[in-house]
Amino acid sequence: MGEVKHIPVMLQEVLYYLNLAPGKIIVDATVGTGGHSEKIIERVLPGGRVICIDRDEEILKIAQERLSPFGDTVRFIYGNFEDLDGILQGCSISRVDGILFDLGVSSYHLESPERGFSFQLEGPLDMRLDRKSFISAYDLVNNLNEDEIKALLRNFGQERYAGRIARMLVKERQLHPIETTRQLSEIVTRAVPVKYRHYRIHPATRTFQAVRIAVNRELESLQMALEKAVSIMNRGGRLCVISFHSLEDRQVKLIFRRSASLGLVKIVTPKPIYPKDEEVAINPRSRSAKLRVIERL
Repeated sequence: MGEVKHIPVMLQEVLYYLNLAPGKIIVDATVGTGGHSEKIIERVLPGGRVICIDRDEEILKIAQERLSPFGDTVRFIYGNFEDLDGILQGCSISRVDGILFDLGVSSYHLESPERGFSFQLEGPLDMRLDRKSFISAYDLVNNLNEDEIKALLRNFGQERYAGRIARMLVKERQLHPIETTRQLSEIVTRAVPVKYRHYRIHPATRTFQAVRIAVNRELESLQMALEKAVSIMNRGGRLCVISFHSLEDRQVKLIFRRSASLGLVKIVTPKPIYPKDEEVAINPRSRSAKLRVIERL
């Protein structure tokens, strides 16, 4: 499968705030290539367990290979974290001591052209985290009407030029289907005003984010998962969520506050924790990360 380099974001902060100890049961709801879990496992032994979930079967196999030395301490589940309660039931687990959600798209996805996540690499317009799911980026971009595309870009990408981009996409696809990441990126770049085409942030960034969120139903899944997570933690259990854009962070903050108002949790981090400058220098993709933590009462 080849070696995959992915640096776990805010690793030391996660290990600290999860309040790990031998014997604890921890869920890594977005295991990816296993960077966080590898260090979590070391801190819950002896007697602890880590349940590793991912909706991407390919990346889960990488984690399995990486974490194989830990044997039965780790359980790997191919599934969507929105089914968190059912997944744990299937593992004969009713309560856990900590849960981690790292909501970032991994380097594995961004650096695999055939997955279609990056506007910087030529590949098919896909963006499915679970390759067995039915709807891809191609389906949305080529089948939604202009108003639907505009709403998608505004709601999930906070794209100020959503109308211009939607018009251009519909116009272009009348000539030929939009099939690749390069095509989508170039159309978006042509649609925005000239002065915004050479900004520090690529003009297609928000469009790719919006389409990816819609394809994978990321915000709906996150809401379902967080509400379930609160209910399945033992008293003193910690829930840590790393988000990477304001839509995710807002949802996390609202659910945490609602749970606190109901007396279910206490908010451990009234303001989000950000990565240190040294980490951002080593791993620039961590720069937009925010960590929020609650504890079950």
